[in-house]
Amino acid sequence: MHDRGEANTRKDRAYGVWMRICAVILVFAALYYAGTVFAPLAFALLAIAILWPVQKRLQKLMPQLLALTVVIVVTIAIVMELSSLITWSFGRVGRYVASNAANFQVIYGHAAEWLQAHGVPVVGIWAEHFNVVWLARMFREITVWMSSVLTFSAVMLTYIILGLLEIDSISAKLRALENRDLGEMLLAGGSRTGERMRMYMLVRSLVSLVTGLLVWGFAAAVGLDLALEWGVIAFVLNFIPIIGTFIATIAPTIIAFAQFGSWEMGLVIFACLNLIQFLVGSYLEPRIAGRALSISPFMVLFAVFFWTFLWGIAGAFIGVPILIAIVTLCEQHPSSRWIAELLASPGDRPA
Repeated sequence: MHDRGEANTRKDRAYGVWMRICAVILVFAALYYAGTVFAPLAFALLAIAILWPVQKRLQKLMPQLLALTVVIVVTIAIVMELSSLITWSFGRVGRYVASNAANFQVIYGHAAEWLQAHGVPVVGIWAEHFNVVWLARMFREITVWMSSVLTFSAVMLTYIILGLLEIDSISAKLRALENRDLGEMLLAGGSRTGERMRMYMLVRSLVSLVTGLLVWGFAAAVGLDLALEWGVIAFVLNFIPIIGTFIATIAPTIIAFAQFGSWEMGLVIFACLNLIQFLVGSYLEPRIAGRALSISPFMVLFAVFFWTFLWGIAGAFIGVPILIAIVTLCEQHPSSRWIAELLASPGDRPA
C-alpha cells in the first residue's frame, strides 16, 4: 500500500508538471495568435507605469479628468514628434539608396568578384540574387510600417486612458481581497515593477540619446552622407538591445563603402561605430543603471529574439521590459524567487 501511494504521488506530480507545461504553451500560443490585442496592451502597461506618477502629482493640483487629459495630450505630442522624426530619417535613407542603386550594385559586384576569387563561392550565389533595389525597398517598407502604427497607437492609447482612470480602483480591489497576502504581494510587485520600468526607460533613453549624438557627430566629422539621419536611427534602434545596435552599425558601413569607394574607410567607420556602441553600452549604461536592472545578458538576448518572433518589431522593443516585469514579480514570493535568481546577472542576487 505504501509503495502504491508513493507511485500515485509521483504520477500526480508528473501530471501537475505536464499540465503546467501545457498551460505555458497555450499562453504563448494565445500571445502569438492574438498579438494585435496583447502587444498594444503590453506597451500600454509600460506607458502606464511611466505616466502614473506624473498623473498622480497633477491630481493633487487639478481634477482627475483634467490631469489625465494633460498627460495624454503631452504623451501624444511627444509620440507624434518622435514618429515623424523616425519616418523622416528612414525615408531619407531609403531615397538615398534608391537614387544611388547603380553605384551600390557596381561596388557590391566588385566585392563579390573579389571574394569569389579568394575562395568564397557562396558570395557569388549571393551576388547573383542580390539587388540593391531590395535594400531600398526594405527601407521603404520600414517607413510604411512606421506610418501604419497609427492603428496600433490608437488601441494602445485606449488601454492607457482606461488604465489610468481605473488604477486607483484596481489598487483598492487588490487591498480588499480575502487573501490579504496575495493582494499585498501583487501591489508590492506592481509598485516595484513600475519603479524598474521607469528606471529602464530613463536609462535606455539617456543611453540612446548619447549614442545618437555620438554617431551623428562622428558621421559628420568623417563626412559620411546622411549624418543626422544615422544619428536618429542609432537613437531609435538602441532601444532594441543587441539586434538594434548591430543594424545601426551595419547600415552606415554599407553606405560608407559606396560613398568613399574604399574598403579601408568602410572598415574604419564600422570599427568606430562599434567602439561607440561598446563604450556607451558597456561602460556608461551599467554606471547609470547600477544593479537595479541586473539581468543576465543571455536572457536579454533570448527575450529580444523570443518576443520578436511573437510580435515582430513591437516585440523587439517590449521584450526586455517584459523580462524585467517577470523578474520583479517572481522576486515577491519565496516559491518563485528562484526564477528571479536564475534570470539575474552572474554574481547578482535580486533584492
